[in-house]
Amino acid sequence: MGLVLPYLDKRPRIDPAAWVAPTAAIVGDVTLAAGANIWFGCTLRGDVSFITVGENSNVQDGTVVHVSTGKPGTRIGANVTIGHMALIHACVLEDGCFVGMKACISDGAVVESGAMVAAGALVTPGKRVKSGQLWAGAPARFVRELTDAERAYITEIPLRYVAHAEEYRRAGVL
Repeated sequence: MGLVLPYLDKRPRIDPAAWVAPTAAIVGDVTLAAGANIWFGCTLRGDVSFITVGENSNVQDGTVVHVSTGKPGTRIGANVTIGHMALIHACVLEDGCFVGMKACISDGAVVESGAMVAAGALVTPGKRVKSGQLWAGAPARFVRELTDAERAYITEIPLRYVAHAEEYRRAGVL
């Protein structure tokens, strides 16, 4: 398991069924639910507030998850996919949403269940990405409603990542 460190009196709580890559860093008030998988080079730093990652959610390589002083923590729901090198900061990702590679979700933003944020998008502070919508651009804006294929993709990816993490666990990559 990666670098797991306390911060002051806060210690990470990692379910035994979660998987953390050896080069990930989990610091402070961070909770990982069963099936959560945190990939190579990720940093989840819950120092001035909390971070929660729900069941079967995947935080892909190089992603940074952080919080803001004096604001509610960062909540990542169940069955969420976060693409490579995303920045997730003091926001809420509801169950079953999708955040593309190199996207940035800023303070106070909410990505609702079943919504998709495109690769490279910048969701500015306080914005709400509605369920069933695709947002893209910098700053991100509504583009269109999701297709049936995209909705199916959002629900399939977390299960694929849970299986992939289990392959790593069986191979002894802890």
